[in-house]
Amino acid sequence: MSNQVSPFHIAIPVHNLDDCRAFYRDVLNCEEGRSSDHWVDFNFFGHQLVIHYKPQSQEDLHTNPVDGKSVPVPHYGVVLNWSDFHDFADHLRLKKVNFIIEPYVRFEGQTGEQVTMFFLDPAGNALEFKAFKDQTQLFAK
Repeated sequence: MSNQVSPFHIAIPVHNLDDCRAFYRDVLNCEEGRSSDHWVDFNFFGHQLVIHYKPQSQEDLHTNPVDGKSVPVPHYGVVLNWSDFHDFADHLRLKKVNFIIEPYVRFEGQTGEQVTMFFLDPAGNALEFKAFKDQTQLFAK
């Protein structure tokens, strides 16, 4: 397996295609790509994200404890660089995004020190954006 970083592809279910399309395009500023009446793909920070229509589920949001916070499971997101993270957090605040976990420093002073934040898209999918103080500690133990 190569250490080269390649774009990933993720497909997520949404029960409200139009609302989610607007959220990813207008709030997160993701460029829209191809689409149909059942799916839309986006450039999600250099990766391909596809939102697919699926009828709404009644499943509750599950969480696991991490660093004293209730982290939503499942979740997906992107690792940004330190300054981009803070700029993006400010942008989300201006867009009035409701955070599940407000931006904060996790594992402060420890291996893997990072800033992180969690919020939901309009379909209830949990997103995490993070940045490492020292990017070389992304996979450090």
